[in-house]
Amino acid sequence: MRTVRGLALAPRILAVLFLACVSLRANGQTAGESRLSAETRAKIDGIVQTALEQTGVPSASIAVVKDGEIAYLHAYGLARIEPATVARPEMRYSIGSISKQFTAAAVLLLAEQGKLSLDDPVAKYLPNLTRANEVTVRQLLSHTSGYQDYWPQDYVPPFMTQPINAEKILDLWARKPLDFDPGTKWQYSNTNYVIAGLIVEKVSGKPLLAFLQEKIFAPLGIARVENIDQHRLGETDATGYMRYALGPPRLAPKEGPGWLFAAGELAMPAEELAKWDAAMLAHRLLKPASQKEMETEVKLKDGRGTGYALGLQVGAMSSHRVLRHGGEVSGFTAQNMVFPDDGIAVVALTNQDASGASSLIARQIATTLLTPPGSASAAKLEQARKIFAGLQQGKVDRTLFTSNANSYFTPQALQDFASSLGPLGEPQEFTATGEQGRGGMTFRGYTVKFPKLTLNIIIYEMPDGKLEQFLVAPGN
Repeated sequence: MRTVRGLALAPRILAVLFLACVSLRANGQTAGESRLSAETRAKIDGIVQTALEQTGVPSASIAVVKDGEIAYLHAYGLARIEPATVARPEMRYSIGSISKQFTAAAVLLLAEQGKLSLDDPVAKYLPNLTRANEVTVRQLLSHTSGYQDYWPQDYVPPFMTQPINAEKILDLWARKPLDFDPGTKWQYSNTNYVIAGLIVEKVSGKPLLAFLQEKIFAPLGIARVENIDQHRLGETDATGYMRYALGPPRLAPKEGPGWLFAAGELAMPAEELAKWDAAMLAHRLLKPASQKEMETEVKLKDGRGTGYALGLQVGAMSSHRVLRHGGEVSGFTAQNMVFPDDGIAVVALTNQDASGASSLIARQIATTLLTPPGSASAAKLEQARKIFAGLQQGKVDRTLFTSNANSYFTPQALQDFASSLGPLGEPQEFTATGEQGRGGMTFRGYTVKFPKLTLNIIIYEMPDGKLEQFLVAPGN
């Protein structure tokens, strides 16, 4: 997904957005707010408002799960620009590819019933697909099958405005040669989940959405779910927008019926997606073995990791295990992050496509929750931030550093820091990326994000707290 930042808005739109921000408390809910301090809630509000200002995205709806329960719901900005409609938490947003988690869970539920196996060949259910006797259900769900993606674009091509069905998608994309031998590479492909959705329907004998409603949504109390595969969201929900370069928001076109299916058909309020996250944290739906399958990174045939499990990206953020997935359909982007060892989850839904706003919001909220005020991690983060700000001005507090590190900060070094970092201004994001021991010291890593570049900070701290190293280098 492309990341777009620093977009300029027309003056009239800016004025309307300002009014939406002024009425911020009018479009929030108080569910579980006692689980978050007033300071934390204020930080979250600031994060989202700043992200909307920086990216120009019209609105965002967020939900926070803490201690396994929904702790905060809030919406910001404009769900619709004309007529100006302030976003509210009960409004539905498309969640795009986050829908894949529900399709994967449906497959796992059928496996628990003994009706299929993750290691079954696709040919057992859909024999006429390319090399279907070699591709497994697990490879579909982990994007290691080799089936080509039918929608890699971040816009709606003309052919996608026409109606289609799942079988026709497979005719066009799953009956051509594979992009690679099954299990030898990882490559994201919506086609995999169209196949998986058809398998769910064939094995269960029910339409996919009916199965999801009966086996997942109803048992977990997830309500107000909409299937946007057939029509747009209504006037009481968020409206999707797009932009041409730095132009004003335009109404996003709608995909033709049939294109989203099991790969991205769902829309819901942030609260309902948070209920799913809370259920996942509490293991209320899947049996332990199935839950482990869903969360375990799938390896390639040569043993290399993929960073992906079954409908979930897996990895770490600031040394915390995280399960996450983004979503994008025409007019909407979304990000869902679950920290299973911390009982925390963050949902961020936005109503503009081809934007990194939802990811930016979710990451920054997660960082705030994982480094609460007064914690050692928060103190170290603040120290790194202050040192970096000083270096932007060519200054350094030498009492914080060892003699080795002080020898590194020569007059020429400080001049170069100031001339190269000072013009960047204040960072958009300052995030811890990891911590571990090395050489008798503690390594800490941070990323510093600006509109047009990312920097890495690499710190080594001695046991007495003095810093042996503070390097700033270009990031990825």
